[in-house]
Amino acid sequence: MKFILLPLTLSALALTMQAQVVDSADSLTTSTITLDDAIVTARKASVKYDTNALENTMEVSDQGLRRAACCNLGDSFVQTAAVDVNYADAATGAKQIKLLGLSGSYVQMLTESLPSFRIEAAPFGMSYIPGQWMQSIAVSKGITSVKQGYEAITGQINVEYKKPQQPSPDRLLLNLYTNTGGCIDFNACTTLFLPDPRWGTTLLANVHRDVVQHDKNDDGFADMPRISTTHLFNRWYFGGDHDRFQIGVNYLAEERRSGQRGHHIHTANPYLIDLNTKRVEAFVKNAVFFDAAHESNVAVMGNYAYHEQDALYGRRTYDTDHHEAHAALMFETNWEQVHALSVGLSFHYDHIARATLLDLPAQTNSSEAVVGAYAQYTYNLHDHFLVQPGLRIDHSDLWGTFLTPRLHVKWQPSATFTLRASAGKGYRTAFVADENQYLLASHRGITVESPDGTLREEAWNCGVNLVAKIPLGEQRMTLAADYYYTDFQQQAVRDALADPYNVVFYALNGKSRSHVAQVEITLPIITRLTATMAYRYTDVKTSYRDRGTHTPAITPRHKGLFTLAYATRMNIWEFDATLALYGGGYTEGFRRDEAMQWHTYRDAYKAFPTLQAQVTRNFRHFAIYAGGENLTNFKQKHPIISAQDPWSEDFDATQIWGPIEGWKLYIGFRYTLPR
Repeated sequence: MKFILLPLTLSALALTMQAQVVDSADSLTTSTITLDDAIVTARKASVKYDTNALENTMEVSDQGLRRAACCNLGDSFVQTAAVDVNYADAATGAKQIKLLGLSGSYVQMLTESLPSFRIEAAPFGMSYIPGQWMQSIAVSKGITSVKQGYEAITGQINVEYKKPQQPSPDRLLLNLYTNTGGCIDFNACTTLFLPDPRWGTTLLANVHRDVVQHDKNDDGFADMPRISTTHLFNRWYFGGDHDRFQIGVNYLAEERRSGQRGHHIHTANPYLIDLNTKRVEAFVKNAVFFDAAHESNVAVMGNYAYHEQDALYGRRTYDTDHHEAHAALMFETNWEQVHALSVGLSFHYDHIARATLLDLPAQTNSSEAVVGAYAQYTYNLHDHFLVQPGLRIDHSDLWGTFLTPRLHVKWQPSATFTLRASAGKGYRTAFVADENQYLLASHRGITVESPDGTLREEAWNCGVNLVAKIPLGEQRMTLAADYYYTDFQQQAVRDALADPYNVVFYALNGKSRSHVAQVEITLPIITRLTATMAYRYTDVKTSYRDRGTHTPAITPRHKGLFTLAYATRMNIWEFDATLALYGGGYTEGFRRDEAMQWHTYRDAYKAFPTLQAQVTRNFRHFAIYAGGENLTNFKQKHPIISAQDPWSEDFDATQIWGPIEGWKLYIGFRYTLPR
């Protein structure tokens, strides 16, 4: 109850403080602002294609984030066709992201251009960033710049937090959200400036509580985990005439409880899943600008993260301590307004200490240190034609020295037409058991065919992208189409049909590739009513040992998306709806017959729809929003195999391909006090 009363009390206090100054504020604004300046006739698109960027980048703005119930980063891609976020299992709440038809492990996750939420944080990292903390999300498809490293194979997701240096930062933002599933989520964001206006600080706070444990299908197993999160983030900024300095500290404490819990459970030996996580992050950035005529600057930036996780899956424990450090030194300059050069050095270090009751290699410690250097040249002909070749050279104490070549080309003959092409290589070290520990929510274990539990991954990626903005009277239609091809030379292959008692990971011996094509149209229907239609086709094939080349399980070929966004004059009322259609696929694994003999299976599932909708009523300084998720009420039947007997060899909570919960309604309150 105290977590309910606290946000309500803070919200009431903020409203009371605002009421004390509203009269004077009204008298001031009515004498200085004309009626024409106050009228707003359109909203920004939820997802905007950045035609100024050299890479194929789409941005989800803060306005777009408000058009869905974004409790966290994982909920923020509802209105995008390119990114899929699904539950990885029906017990822990782990989410897996997919881009270009491939696992999110091939997507480089960044927070403000610094690597974050890697390895054992990856399965749960989608829930670690509160939705109200984000200023924007940039999703880049395909190979990205060599400046951020060599890990982006299928793309990159970069999250920008709210910060003092953003245009007109809010003095105070309060957001309270609750839904019919018993979730309460409260956020507070405040930005202050010191007497010296060059200094500013932003404090972000989040409290999340699931107060109800659900078992709507009466299988004796919790439908979703109860999650309890406390999250704080404080950052400082200094903006001088020739330098910029930032520093920040981020603290997260989270508990996840699932399994056979609740008053209806009557067993002396319940199957419990408990995950306790503590995470501390710190970052620093400093840039010095000189020679303004050539926009020259030198920047130093780095971050450190400590991630401690104690996990219990039934009788099995998986406890890890992960230390991660990253540092970079960069120099950039332009000359003759045509040529630009960026060079830099980087260092990255991972160290993982484990304590497990599993039969895994390298049960105690794993580490990797990588030093690298890069050079990137940009030829820019009046912003109409750009070519950017880049090359990295890195040395890993695990894999030796390797090169990362990348190339981007952009042709923009006019403001209405943009054509891009990219090609390059990417690498990553797969800490297999740590990244896939959610698979322990079954009777099966994890086997890694590697002496130290790590596998090398290497792939080429190339693609083309077209964006056309076609005038339609005073409006314009946006057409975006792209195609990407990924070809692996090395890969950690996940084989669920190699062993009935373990999910086996081994090095690729054969072919593994993906083809992905997508087309998207954003069309203004009438004034203030916009529709977006998108279709994506995915074709992925991987070679498996002893059974040839197949499409990996839970990889649908098709996805369709249709969104409608409408706002009344001055955005007093806002209406948003998103219908998504996910193509069919199949699951695979082992099951026993009546004679208790193991047999492999490949079960097909059909296409299914989901519908999200939200209505928002905006007032001067606050808004009330309400909506629903999965309004089609489609649910995967029996998401947990043998849920009534989780100690048996048939138990498996990892065969998830669709929604686990049915429809869900929510309501929220947002208060904003601008500067």
